[in-house]
Amino acid sequence: MPTTTEKLIARKEGGIGWIIFNNPAKRNAMSMDMYEAMTAALEDYSRDPAVRVVILKGAGDKAFVSGADISEFKEKRSTAESTEIYHAASERAAKTLRDCPKPTIAMIRGFCMGGGMGTAVNCDLRIASDDSRFGVPAAKLGVGYRYERLKHLEALVGPSFTMEIFYTGRQFTAQEALTMGLINRMLPVDELEPYVLNYANTIVNNAPLTIAAVKTSVMQMGKAESQRDIALCDRMVDACFASKDYIEGRDAFLEKRKAAFQGR
Repeated sequence: MPTTTEKLIARKEGGIGWIIFNNPAKRNAMSMDMYEAMTAALEDYSRDPAVRVVILKGAGDKAFVSGADISEFKEKRSTAESTEIYHAASERAAKTLRDCPKPTIAMIRGFCMGGGMGTAVNCDLRIASDDSRFGVPAAKLGVGYRYERLKHLEALVGPSFTMEIFYTGRQFTAQEALTMGLINRMLPVDELEPYVLNYANTIVNNAPLTIAAVKTSVMQMGKAESQRDIALCDRMVDACFASKDYIEGRDAFLEKRKAAFQGR
């Protein structure tokens, strides 16, 4: 079973692996133990064939994640050594999310700030309520952002919007985020969760091998050309055509019925 803590809830339901940031008193600000629990949950979901999609959300109605829990910085980031340990935990969580072989969806309501926006950016899809707010106030705090984190944001919104987000440090509305390409969809608050669940179930019912092959190829596209493993992409496509799911999909189409994919 995935790791569940007081501040991070992980559970599996009907092909969906949930990660719920449960620190509503601090607008779901991320603590070091939350980063560690998030990594463990994602590793579990990545191994489990029953999990076909992962949804990340914040508890309550105020925030997805409002950033890092600054109240623990004095203890956790007071020396160069402790800062590096904290940074390593945060980076492991980010990398595990980016590398997760399952489709990942950030369901965003309320504040999505700083590291919370970084978490959303590391997901495959971002679906937000129309009252959401986005921003990275690094320039207001004197905080530096490493190349890797900027690279993934820039790949989504382009260089000019990336610079605007960081230069101003201001909050952006959900409509502005949609215009930038930061989010995929914007919904009224009361429609957000039903829409995301329907979206996730659509993915759950599709062929896992096809989805995995597409995700692998898209991830390889984000690497330098010399580092891309095109042979891996080709093997995953070949595995689709050699699978029982391919036969099932073909037969279901011809028989005008819904396919029942097994991921093999």
